[in-house]
Amino acid sequence: MPIRRHARECAVQLLFQLDLNPSDKLDAVFKMFWTLNDKGTDPQVRKFTEQLTRGVQEHRAEIDATIKKCADNWDIKRMGVIERNVMRMTIYEMLHCPDIPPAVSINEAVDIAKFFGSAGSGKFVNGVLDRIRKDLNKLSRNNASSVVKAEQRTVHPAGKHDQRG
Repeated sequence: MPIRRHARECAVQLLFQLDLNPSDKLDAVFKMFWTLNDKGTDPQVRKFTEQLTRGVQEHRAEIDATIKKCADNWDIKRMGVIERNVMRMTIYEMLHCPDIPPAVSINEAVDIAKFFGSAGSGKFVNGVLDRIRKDLNKLSRNNASSVVKAEQRTVHPAGKHDQRG
């Protein structure tokens, strides 16, 4: 199994555990998980798993707000635990892992949701994540346009700004 795929599957399992037992300490959860599941696990799998899990936990409020905004008529607490955590992990990747194309993250999420979830999990996860991806694309295009406009402003020697375009 490819390193990142294996790491994503491990991260979903850890996020599931943390979602159901929010008072558990992250380092203790890692220790227990790796004790039970570390039969020759590649160190790169462990590293990426822990990056994803820590990242989701650190940015959970932001990630959950993104899900709420894009999952019409769905309360996040009523979503399946698997689907909710697969989406959290994928949104973390889309927001904080620029080396991973969003389409790759979404494809992996759909496959993992199908593997761990129910028959309709893949479609649900794909629908919400695709909407989030489109919103992120719009946001990045708007941010890029703002940067270009800011770069077009020049400062005259007298300190007055010249607005162009």
